[in-house]
Amino acid sequence: MKFVKNLLLMAGTALTLSAAPLSPVEQRIAATVDANLAASNALVEKLVNINSGTLNLEGVRRIADEIRPRFEALGFNVRWIPMDATHRAGHLVAERKGTHGKRVLLIGHLDTVFDPSSPFQKFEAHGASAVGPGAADMKGGLAIILYSLQALQTAGALDGASITVFLTGDEEKPGAPLSVARGDLIEAARHNDVALEFEPGVVADGRDYASIARRSSSSWQLTATGKSGHSAGIFEPASGDGAIYELARILNAFHDQLREPGLTYNVGLALGGTTVAYNAREHTGTASGKANIIPGQATASGDIRTLTDEQLQRTRERMRRIVAAHLPGTGAEIQFNEGYPAMPATPGNQRLLDLLNGVNRDLGFATFETLPPGRRGAGDLSFAAPYLDALCALGAVGSGTHAPGETLDLSRQPVQMKRTALLLYRLTR
Repeated sequence: MKFVKNLLLMAGTALTLSAAPLSPVEQRIAATVDANLAASNALVEKLVNINSGTLNLEGVRRIADEIRPRFEALGFNVRWIPMDATHRAGHLVAERKGTHGKRVLLIGHLDTVFDPSSPFQKFEAHGASAVGPGAADMKGGLAIILYSLQALQTAGALDGASITVFLTGDEEKPGAPLSVARGDLIEAARHNDVALEFEPGVVADGRDYASIARRSSSSWQLTATGKSGHSAGIFEPASGDGAIYELARILNAFHDQLREPGLTYNVGLALGGTTVAYNAREHTGTASGKANIIPGQATASGDIRTLTDEQLQRTRERMRRIVAAHLPGTGAEIQFNEGYPAMPATPGNQRLLDLLNGVNRDLGFATFETLPPGRRGAGDLSFAAPYLDALCALGAVGSGTHAPGETLDLSRQPVQMKRTALLLYRLTR
């Protein structure tokens, strides 16, 4: 559902007018963010020190148990959706139903990429920054969500608002099938008007960026076969060219023939030899062979990222045609796996960004520029985007995510909270 005319006028006005004074309610909201900053940072520290690697199911549930009563204290009805069917912990959903304004969906996640065996486990504060596993991605974002809502409640601005918070437990390593793992998120999107995702914020060269489009992300696996035998017979009609040459032919054709704007396709793993063992679930494998034996097996896997789902389907068909043109004495098949859909830019997404930039101007903050979709990975927002206006801009700001030494910029936390709280206030009026 898209913005109604009065909201369009608000967004358009924000583009042409200079900063307007904050209303008394908005001033109270901003002041409450500052007053709660120490408590917010303490929450980040507490959450970071709970390991919630995606496959640490108990750890993910502990994060949910820690923040659940905080949502309940804000008047949200909270429920846990177990994901036993996908071998993941589950999702936390908090809802407040209101009577006016836009229905807003806030999207985030409980898990991190750091499992319990990682040596990187503890929160450490260093002045205006902090280091810890998942500090920016996205435990700092969880604090932004909670304390933005807290600021609204303190100012009496949550009354009558319709807000749903959907926190997945497997964003970093989604369970399968995705139709089950993301089915409840899609259903939540169908019943809301606007979605805001709290993946880490992007700052480059001193400028803030927002995503109104994201590329798809899906994977593929290629299997090639040949006639194994003594290498003296390679290329002869009775022996053929072998599985590795067939695999190399296909990958080289992918490299040369598929290119177009917005599309990338990577080969992440390749194996070939007399025997090949590939674990598709973990994307690992082994191969063995000899220099004087024609290889009978070869496999490769990789990903595809596209601007639109139509581009994805077109690319897959071109890949199938390349695979089908076999070298002598060989065969090959390609399998495509489900993944994250594309989130194309839409006028509604742009209007949402315009409205946020109106908030930025009134707060005296820098405005957001639009981030090219190729500079951000896939995310849960893409599952919701077909059903509402969508934006990713308001998460925690940091660096080095997904690696030891991940850093959170604590000085940017109140900035992101004020942006979030005032945008929510204006949307839900």
